[in-house]
Amino acid sequence: MSKTYTLAEIAKWVDGVVRGDASVRIGGVNGIAEADSSQITWLADEKYAPQLRVSKAGAVVVPESFGETVMPAILSANPTLAMAKILAKFASPVPRPAPGIHSSAQVASTAKIGQDVAIGPGVIVEEGAKIGDRTVLHAHVFVGAETVVGRACELWQGVVVRERCTLGDRVIIHPNTTVGADGFGYEFVGGQHVKIPQIGVVQIEDDVEIGANCAIDRAKFGVTRIGQGTKIDNLVQIAHNVQIGASCVIVAQCGIAGSARLGQGVVLGGKVGVKDNVVLHDGVQAAACACISKDLPAGSRVFGVPAVDYHQFLRERSKLRRLPAVVEQFEALTKRVEQLEASANDS
Repeated sequence: MSKTYTLAEIAKWVDGVVRGDASVRIGGVNGIAEADSSQITWLADEKYAPQLRVSKAGAVVVPESFGETVMPAILSANPTLAMAKILAKFASPVPRPAPGIHSSAQVASTAKIGQDVAIGPGVIVEEGAKIGDRTVLHAHVFVGAETVVGRACELWQGVVVRERCTLGDRVIIHPNTTVGADGFGYEFVGGQHVKIPQIGVVQIEDDVEIGANCAIDRAKFGVTRIGQGTKIDNLVQIAHNVQIGASCVIVAQCGIAGSARLGQGVVLGGKVGVKDNVVLHDGVQAAACACISKDLPAGSRVFGVPAVDYHQFLRERSKLRRLPAVVEQFEALTKRVEQLEASANDS
């Protein structure tokens, strides 16, 4: 049977204040519509208030200024952050290989393995590689020759980090992502695509997290770099020689072409495309599906294909919504002009 906690206990985890019965016991977390009387939910946006009024949740985490609720509440300065802490408490343990080297793993004699490293089944660590203390390599991870993996990293099943690449400390890479594959470079000569050697590397700095099924290509020469604290969602393609600054967020299915440069704190929504050699300065934000083909100054907010300034995009969309009525008006005026001309000719 899963353990339950009182609202008073949960409030201490998140530095919140209980409003209502603090003795209510909670055994799990769920969404507003799905939660039952044994579960806690949360509300971070007023637009979900109507759903909360009919929710069966046993308790809710809400902003400090939020009005009365039908169930007991924990008042929090940041409900989303509070729920992150609550979720961590209720989460089931994640299976991980025990510290040590599994009997089926292949670790080269020249590889250097730190303290308390866990190397799972079928892992391959090639010659001259270095694995930092407390790092976990799940089943079938491949670490190439002379690659460096920092301390307290976690590489999930099927991750490939090819030769001579570098991962900083506390890097997390989710299943089936490849770091250091060849960049896409060819020259069309004599009716054939001639491959351009890709001899550079990838450097991933501290506290980066990369989702599943991503591809981060090695540089043609020099370095493809992912800056400290950047978070990358699933199914993202980062081409050769791309430079990504610190604390960026890159959402699923983005494609960043060769030698593009992103400053600090850049946010790319889902399916954003960035043209090769484009520079996005600090704090640029691009909405989902935007196609960016030119440099953007710091703090820009862009939408659309091709990407344009947010305010321009809204003006254009407003006019497009009026287009059917304008066309009808134009057709009516055209018909009226034709009638007037016909009447003038008759007279």
